[in-house]
Parts: sequence; C-alpha cells; structure tokens
Amino acid sequence: MTTSREYPLLIQREKALVSAWYEIFPRSEGAKQNKRTGEWTSGTFATAAKRLPGIADMGFDVVYLTPIHPIGATHRKGRNNSLKAEPGDPGSPYAIGAAEGGHDALHPELGTMRSFKAFVKRAREVGLEVALDVALQCSPDHPWVTEHPEWFTTRLDGTIAYAENPPKKYQDIYPLNFDNDPEGIYHAIRDMLEVWIQAGVTLFRVDNPHTKPLTFWERLLREIAEAHPEVIFLSEAFTRPAMMHTLAKIGFHQSYTYFTWRQNAEEMGEYLEEVSGDASFYMRPNFWPTTHDILTPDMQHGGPAIFRMRAVLAATGAPSYGIYTGYEFVENVPRPGVEEQIDNEKYEFKPRDWADADRYGIATLLRTLNQARRDHVALRRLRGLRVHPTTNPQLLCFTRHVPAAESPTGTSDTVIVIVSFDPHHVQSGVVSLDLAAVGIEDDARLTVDDLVGGATYTWGKDFFVRLDPAVSLSHVAVVRHT
Repeated sequence: MTTSREYPLLIQREKALVSAWYEIFPRSEGAKQNKRTGEWTSGTFATAAKRLPGIADMGFDVVYLTPIHPIGATHRKGRNNSLKAEPGDPGSPYAIGAAEGGHDALHPELGTMRSFKAFVKRAREVGLEVALDVALQCSPDHPWVTEHPEWFTTRLDGTIAYAENPPKKYQDIYPLNFDNDPEGIYHAIRDMLEVWIQAGVTLFRVDNPHTKPLTFWERLLREIAEAHPEVIFLSEAFTRPAMMHTLAKIGFHQSYTYFTWRQNAEEMGEYLEEVSGDASFYMRPNFWPTTHDILTPDMQHGGPAIFRMRAVLAATGAPSYGIYTGYEFVENVPRPGVEEQIDNEKYEFKPRDWADADRYGIATLLRTLNQARRDHVALRRLRGLRVHPTTNPQLLCFTRHVPAAESPTGTSDTVIVIVSFDPHHVQSGVVSLDLAAVGIEDDARLTVDDLVGGATYTWGKDFFVRLDPAVSLSHVAVVRHT
C-alpha cells in the first residue's frame, strides 16, 4: 500500500460536454421597418421571447444572445461595416457602452432588467438555457473610457488605440489593456459577470479570449466555478492550436474550432480524429457551420445541399454544436472580399419570416438531428470516434460507438455517419468498415436505419453508397441490435 499526493477534482455538469446552441440577435426578433419613412423599430426581449418555442421545438437547449448592452455612437459603423453610419443604423452590438451604461447595462430599446429576466424565465419554461456574449471591449462612449483611461492603450498622440484584427479594423471599439491596473479590471469584470449570473444566465460565449492574459482567465474561471459551478464558458478563440488548447486547460469548458474551415473529406476526417483523440482529455469542441462572422467558400457556393450536410457533420461530429439564426434560409451571399455575409446582422436589423423557415427542410433536419442526439448516447460522447476508408475521396465515413459496458442502457450504441463533400454532383463509392472497432465481427451483416433519409439498409464490412445532392449528401445510420 502506498499513498499519493491529493489532487483536486472538479465535477462539471453534462452540458459542459453536450449542448446544442442557437444564436440570435435579440434586436432583430420582432424588428419592424416603417415602409413610408424607412425608420426601424428594434425588437425587444418580449418580441424575442416569441421565438423561443420555435427554437426549442427544433431541439436546441441553449439560446445564445449576441451583446445586449448599450451601443456607442462615436465612430458607429454603418451597414456592411461602412465607416459612416446613416441615421437609424443601430451600430454593432460589439461596440459596447454609451451614456446609458456599459457591460452591466441593457440597451434601452431591448428592455429593462425585469423584461430580460422574464425572457430568461420563458426560455427555461420551454427547456432552454440562456447564454450571453461576453466581449471585453468598449466603444469610445463606454463609462470606463472616462472613469478609467488607464485601462486602454494610449498612442503617442494621446488618442486611444482602436481594435484591429488584420485585415479587419474596428474603429468603433477600444480593446482593454490589462497592464496598468489588472486588479481593477479583474474586479470590474468579475462583478459584471455576477450581475448576469444573478439574472439567470448560465452560459457565456467569450469573444476573443486569447487576446487577454491567461492568468486573468485562470483566476476568473476558478472563482466562478467555486461560486457558481453550473456556469459554462465557451471560448471563441480562432487562433493558433497551442493557445486554443491552453485556454481549455486553464478552465474554459468548451471551444470553437477549425471545423468550419475543414473543406474536404480528408481534412475533416483528420480533424475529427484529432479533437476526439488526445485533445479530448482537456478540450471540448463546439462545432459551428457558420457564425455571424464566418461564411466559408463551401457555404457560399454549395447551396442548400451543403447547408444540410454541414449541419449533419456539426451535430454528429461533436457532442456540442451551434447554429446561427437564419441558417434555415441558406443565407449564403458574401460581402465582396471577405468570408462573411453581406448585409451582416452585426450592423443592421434583420427580421425573418419564420413561417417560411422550413422551405429547404433544414428546420426539420435540425429537429431530427437533435432528437437523434437525445436518443443515442454515442452522439453525446466525444471519444469513441473512428474514421473508415472509402474508395471515393469526396466521401467521409466515421462511426461513433459506445460499448455496452459504458452505456447507460446496458446495450452498445453505434451510429455510422457518411457524407459527401460535393454539393453539385452525385458521388458513390465503397465504404470499408473496421467492424472490430465497433465491437462487431467481420462477417456480420448490419441492419441500419438512416435517420436522415428514413430508409433501412443491410450493410456488411464493405458496402456501396451513392449520395445525390438533390436528395441528401448524408447518411446518419443507427445500427440495430437484435
């Protein structure tokens, strides 16, 4: 008998691993334009709450709100990131802070704290938790700019440096500088988060955490975990892998990933194995096909077929994934020269006709995928993924498998996912399953039910598939166990 040193153990709730996010701009939900004058009336928390049952009906369990704080007027951006805002342009919600307050205040057009809490309550009633965007940056009109100028970087000419992420420039945003008063900034941010936790927020999506000190996050995440162990933080760090991994190791529960930029079957297969392999012991990925900032070339040119296929990959490739509102409408027109949508919702109101949301069948698909994730423990685990070879480089096949000994039902669970990366042509080929990897004998015949197409197939170790973009680019096949 020997003894070892004691190690602290932090137990987190299952949503730290398994979650389905749906992102909205609250101001767009219920926004109306006067046809005679062209003036807009912002949506409110009350009008946004009307959208919650529809989100829940698709099977999502987190509704994520972009920043809901007052927006600055100085250097306010206009439509499509133009440097001059026209009268009535609402500005970017990421330019946080105005005379009405800063990060702990609400945009007056959205409502009051009472109406925000009513929104949170309504979300819970339909099975949703509320996630809030945390962007640690300020507009020139933020109270901190005048109260604490030392919290920002001052140029030699005396002006405050605005934010840049080349080639993008954000003249309407001042980044925080943690060098001069790290303790003061820490307590201000800690107190601000406490305001929203007390209002019922249980998840935070953190904008660009890699541009802030790691010691700041390590301390903050530890203290929040001690006081509020239910609170979850999602890292939006599209940066070098080493930094993404470090943020996960110091306490972030989930992380955005490079999933969005894996454009072919080989790259995607390698990435799925990476995030479900050794990295899975400290980093939990959250897959997003698009965001309000990202519209990759494949999503620009692939039409409804690629939107459906990417939803399948996101929902089955990782236990946590997210959808940016409007995905159901295949919003895929880019702003020239950049990988983001034209008429970007960051800079304008964008109401949508939700009565027509299933025109491409994507809302129904999302509902099917989320139901599959609830029904199959294999889709709620990060490990247990295996990529299998195909004879066609356009086809990707992977399995998710949980053996009986690890399943809460006492029976094994196996899901076979096959997708085509070609949204314009029929692709076919032979898939060779490593049946031993999923606990099945090599000569077995598998009866599988395709949750996407609704068909039933009998497959063996080697089997033929044909995927037609006019029908579906995907199979999500559940192995029957007799």
